[in-house]
Amino acid sequence: MSSVTDLRASATALGPWPGNDPAEAIRIIRGELGDPHLPFLPELPARGVGSDAVGRTGSLLVDLDIDVQPHGWRLVDRPGKDERRASSALATDINILADVAGAEDVSATELKIQLMGPLSLAASLHLHNGERALLDYGARRDIADSLAAGVAEHLRKLSAAVPGARLVVQVDEPEIASVMAGTIPTASGYRTLRSIDGEEVTGAWRLVIDALKAAGVVETVISVPEIEAPIDRILAAGADGVAVPLRALTTRQWEQLAGAVEGGKRVWAGALPTGDPRALLPKTSDVVESIWKPWRQLGLEASGLAGLRVTPSTGLADFTPSAAKDVLTKLTKVADGLDQLAQG
Repeated sequence: MSSVTDLRASATALGPWPGNDPAEAIRIIRGELGDPHLPFLPELPARGVGSDAVGRTGSLLVDLDIDVQPHGWRLVDRPGKDERRASSALATDINILADVAGAEDVSATELKIQLMGPLSLAASLHLHNGERALLDYGARRDIADSLAAGVAEHLRKLSAAVPGARLVVQVDEPEIASVMAGTIPTASGYRTLRSIDGEEVTGAWRLVIDALKAAGVVETVISVPEIEAPIDRILAAGADGVAVPLRALTTRQWEQLAGAVEGGKRVWAGALPTGDPRALLPKTSDVVESIWKPWRQLGLEASGLAGLRVTPSTGLADFTPSAAKDVLTKLTKVADGLDQLAQG
């Protein structure tokens, strides 16, 4: 990963995007997020089955197949129409990305993709008996192994679509607090699944991160909600950084992030509140201050702000395409503001 001295603060978004037109989405994102910012391959859940985060990542699994049942995605013995639909949508998106990037006069030097992490994937996939795969140690291990095995081919296709672009991967773990706290309900709803030990969580992440690095990824971050965010576990797994919303971070979590920054890790700061798509976006200066104030209080160097990536606090699937574009514009302005502080 680059040293902070040659970095500039940058903007990106978490992946979910409105509408069902991948060409329009990719053009908007790449138009707004040129260097030093981080364009991404969007997820368009409005397209339906297979374009959701679980189906999209599940379609990459090696020697594990999935389909949709009334209770959600399920592990099955052979691929069916739902898995083929997910694979087809992803292949279409990569082809469109190649067309859009190929027509650009100047292409961004980096590209981000999103994957659902192994623990949240295990919490979201069901076994034949209807229980979540998270219940079964062997199933959890198989999912992590299968995901690690599947990323290399996916990344090879992306590299072919955007030759020379440095690949960045955001591993999403939206269920991690519930997984580690043991609060995910069983199929009956009368009990909850046992909590997953922190060492197993770290090990599963390390397996996937090592596979990503072996496939040539230059930066891997794990994205988690702020409540009970296991920042220490993420760093122990060898991630290059942490993506987390800032709004409800505790003092202890800020201190962990400060330690990560001082250790050369990246923070992806979910600084722009986007929980209500109808709300007006805050002033750029207010968002910059929401980062700068705790940063200063922790005694961190202003120059370290150059290593930050700023993101919305949520995905943007519930926005309109024009409002989602406005979010990206706002984020690039926030990044510019942080750069000015970093340069003194």
